Amino acid sequence: LPPLGETDPLVRELIGALSSHPRVAAWLTTDGLIRNFVVVVENIAYGTNPAPRLQALKPAAPFRTSGADDAVVLDRRSYNRFDGVAEAASSIDAKGAADLYATLKPRIEEAWKELGRSGSFDAALERAIIVLLQAPVVGGEIELTPGPVGYRFSDPALERLAPAQKQLLRMGPENTRTIQAKLREIAAALGIPAERLDIR
Repeated sequence: LPPLGETDPLVRELIGALSSHPRVAAWLTTDGLIRNFVVVVENIAYGTNPAPRLQALKPAAPFRTSGADDAVVLDRRSYNRFDGVAEAASSIDAKGAADLYATLKPRIEEAWKELGRSGSFDAALERAIIVLLQAPVVGGEIELTPGPVGYRFSDPALERLAPAQKQLLRMGPENTRTIQAKLREIAAALGIPAERLDIR
């Protein structure tokens, strides 16, 4: 493997072979791909919002609400903004992703150590997958309350969710199911026992 700071061309080539989806291609145009991946996983695993690291996946369409001022709900049309992200996730071959992870593991661990975290990155990756799998799938309307910036979830249980789990809520139930199904496939390909993924 090339040095960590010179791995982008190799990562672009290997991930490009896994998926040709435009959203995957958009992420591959960014720099520091391994470091970016490691920080996103760390953010998800430990309760920080990973969105600033995923600007290439940010939808162009605006966030929508519906209803009157005293009964604001998340507009279902907002879910469609994330169809491309869910399709991109679904397009990734799980076994290929696991093989790629094994190939790049030395540089991934190197980037992990740069963050000052102890232990193996494997544990953080498993924890991040579990966090995303624990996000609830809400089929009905989601009520919102105006906050200092934007909106908060009116349901206290939803508002207490981790930032990455809230993001899945904003993607809608179908996209959440698609992403969670792919995460289970990838986890299985990585050798993570299914019973460990259902910890509540």
